Amino acid sequence: MSTIATPALPAYLDEEILLHPEKRSFPAFDLVNLLGTVFEPTEGCRVCVLVDFDEPADLIKDYAFLHHEGFPIQKNAHKHFYLGLQNHGLDALGMTGGEMFAFRCTHGSNLDLQDDVWDTRGRHLSLDRDIYPNYDLILCVSTFSATAPLTAKAKQYGFRGATLHGLNDIILNSGLAVDYHQVSADAERLRLALTRADSIEIDFALEDGRVLTAWLGLDGQEAQKSHGLCLGKTPDIANLPAGEVYFVPADARGRFPMKYEDGTLGVLDVENRCIIRSSLISGNQATIDAHNARLADDPMTGTLGELGFGTQVLPVSGADIQDEKVLGTCHLATGRDDHLGGDILPSMFKKHENSTHDDILFAPHKTPNFNIRQVRMKRGAQEEILIENFRPARYLMDALAAGR
Repeated sequence: MSTIATPALPAYLDEEILLHPEKRSFPAFDLVNLLGTVFEPTEGCRVCVLVDFDEPADLIKDYAFLHHEGFPIQKNAHKHFYLGLQNHGLDALGMTGGEMFAFRCTHGSNLDLQDDVWDTRGRHLSLDRDIYPNYDLILCVSTFSATAPLTAKAKQYGFRGATLHGLNDIILNSGLAVDYHQVSADAERLRLALTRADSIEIDFALEDGRVLTAWLGLDGQEAQKSHGLCLGKTPDIANLPAGEVYFVPADARGRFPMKYEDGTLGVLDVENRCIIRSSLISGNQATIDAHNARLADDPMTGTLGELGFGTQVLPVSGADIQDEKVLGTCHLATGRDDHLGGDILPSMFKKHENSTHDDILFAPHKTPNFNIRQVRMKRGAQEEILIENFRPARYLMDALAAGR
């Protein structure tokens, strides 16, 4: 009597690695493999690389930034993407172009880009006139995320592309070195495990013993995924590294903690999907006061526009673009959500500089002062635990293994 062998799970789905992703090993970064997988087909495509500076006209001319201190993101873009394309990537992928351009840094996540752009000869050009209509693939390696504005421009002008803000060596050697067919398949498995959820509850345990609970109403909507693949010729922008399942909340209430950039810790009160006030746990009261003043001046800045869950087994990189994709983490985001299919548009904010999409990541390295004790999903009569203590619960681990 013969038996059918059960296929072995990929090594990264071993439970020891799922619970300790820093133990995962990765292949070497391969630009041709990354672009060929993400953007199939590439044959006949014209590609360019966009970077950002505060003084783009001076720093992009003759690649002057390479001779200055700093600019690690832009130097990685030059070394691994621009030179990678020029030296062998274009021929291997059947693409043309490969030029590098620089735009002015937005200093805000997902703020619209100014139209001004410069080439490496120092010529002043227009994104709308000279770049968007003339390239099939646009790779934006920038300081701040440009996913929302480039998604809108891609639909308008018909190009595909990727945003890779915060690019560093850890990301290159892990989140961009993986097989994106596997990333996409894993994201879909977890999307199916979460889709049509009625609500999500998150319990946050503070150091003083308090437990805060945030409730997010999802109204049974279809979960969406960021999975990295931009196949075919349909205009789209991939956020790389990819690997998350996300929702646009229909409602939200409760409380959750916040760690500000200066280290100040606060508690945020949420009603009717909006953050209405912040109160101090520890740190600088002036930081809390400034946030409350911003909420009072432009209440749209407190609107919760996203709830996301990481789906990849990745190490911490120190950059949110990868770290929010780590399995066992979750994030909320405030502000515009039009690029996610939501109803919060840049035009609804009092000031242009307020129309950001800002992720609030909950992860051990990012928020060590509080713990995600538990994340629960309710879907009809079903209730499932998704995360406990920043680790995927059995329900998510089983979902990743399903159907293999």
